[in-house]
Amino acid sequence: MDQSLPTEQEIGNTANPGKEGKHPRIFKLCSGINELLQQFCQEATSQHPPLSDIPPPNSTTQQLPPRRSLPIRLLRGTLLFLTLFTAGFAMAAAPAVETVNGFLKPPTDAETLELYESTPSSADIDAYINMHPLTQSLRQDPRFVESRPHMKIPPSMRPHNLTGGTLLGENKIASPPLTFSTRDGSQLVSIQHLGPALCGHPGIIHGGLLATLLDEGLARCCFPALPNKVGVTASLKIDYKAPCMAGQFVVLRAETTKVEGRKAWVRGWLETLPGPEEWTEDGKTGEVNGVEVVGGAKVVNGVKAVNGTSGVNGAKEHVLPKRLCEAEALFIEPRQAAVSAKATWERS
Repeated sequence: MDQSLPTEQEIGNTANPGKEGKHPRIFKLCSGINELLQQFCQEATSQHPPLSDIPPPNSTTQQLPPRRSLPIRLLRGTLLFLTLFTAGFAMAAAPAVETVNGFLKPPTDAETLELYESTPSSADIDAYINMHPLTQSLRQDPRFVESRPHMKIPPSMRPHNLTGGTLLGENKIASPPLTFSTRDGSQLVSIQHLGPALCGHPGIIHGGLLATLLDEGLARCCFPALPNKVGVTASLKIDYKAPCMAGQFVVLRAETTKVEGRKAWVRGWLETLPGPEEWTEDGKTGEVNGVEVVGGAKVVNGVKAVNGTSGVNGAKEHVLPKRLCEAEALFIEPRQAAVSAKATWERS
């Protein structure tokens, strides 16, 4: 069998239909390729007509719109830029506007009570405070106005506030203190629960926190008595009387002792909150579970309680609030307070 390559003449013969030459297989292969090429060309021609068959464009229907003048284009570009800039600025400034509005138009005292919602961890604590006889007696006293002052802080600013955000929560200050204050700035009473996460020594609330609570409480007491209802701490003196144990309710009491122009002197203290069965309103005589009470102290077998205790066959029982620490402070209203008075949390 001849295995030599075909010559040019033999290959040329394969291109001529009907002449297979010496290599019929090469002839058939070339013929098949030729048929495929012809078929492809026919299909392409049927789908895309030649350029000569495309009609010329209609000059009356495909004319470009006239170009606007330069001033009009500049005006449109400027308006578009201002629109996009205003929209972006509004989106970026929305949180700041909300914060400013929160300072300029804070909620009223009554609204702060509605704004606060108990959490699962604080529900029992809030219920105890709300049902305590001390709370009930303060609500019946027309001199006092009930509120939760920390709820006047704008929500966006609370994470940056020490007692209204950082120290507020489970195992800390369980809920915003429930506060009762007089409109003339003469007295203030607030009730709060201090959790185990606020300790210095194990099981004992940090003394710095007690100082912070007194500083804020005494300030809130006297601010309504100042001309523009705002001030700063000029001095604060604290005497610690007894350890404040963690996980208990405490009561802050404050009273303004003197006001001179932009200065206000205040004294106050933190004390324990007796249980409902032991508590009685100061200065009144009555009975608690069948035990006579005079001036807030139990009288058992004719022996009156002294310094928070009552004698029962030589035994001592804590029945009066125990003072944990006392404070005296001086607050001064800044000279520029008249300009910034609208930014305070107290609505005029």
